Amino acid sequence: MKKGNLILMLCTILIAIPLIESVSEGPKAVDKWFKEVALKKQKVTKLNFYFHDKIAPPSQTAYQVFESTLSSAGMAQFGRGYMFDNPLTVSPDLQSMSIGRGQGLSGAASLQEPRLLMNMNVVFTQGKFNGSTLQVLGANPILSPVREMSIVGGTGDFRLARGVATAQPYFFNATATILEFNLIVLHY
Repeated sequence: MKKGNLILMLCTILIAIPLIESVSEGPKAVDKWFKEVALKKQKVTKLNFYFHDKIAPPSQTAYQVFESTLSSAGMAQFGRGYMFDNPLTVSPDLQSMSIGRGQGLSGAASLQEPRLLMNMNVVFTQGKFNGSTLQVLGANPILSPVREMSIVGGTGDFRLARGVATAQPYFFNATATILEFNLIVLHY
């Protein structure tokens, strides 16, 4: 392939990606939406999906990106952090229908117990909410049977979103975790 053709192909892909993964309408359309939001009725959406996190090959989806001098000093692993890009599916089976990706950062934020600070973008790539996102932020005490985190925002169909995300372990071993997420989202 000629260099010029390769550059043209890459530019086309880079331009097309935001169109595929985003419902961004531009500043004027968003401004219009905000002017009309007071007239809109607030909705409640309930979502259920499975988050597949894998920290080792093959098919690794989470990678350690930092650690402190204390990370190896105890069970809490304080200061160790991972970036992740995990599949989100409709059932615990990784081969089930994908609804999107869980992308973000988690880091051990407690000196006493295994508790992560989790910052995740739920990026919808299929279905009714394709192109929209939700942002989940909060403490993730990994030994708890149920973890509760805040939904602090969203884009597309989830503009001005807020709500609660709960996560329960479905499967866990030393290199892989499957969490069942249930979200209750208020949005317009």
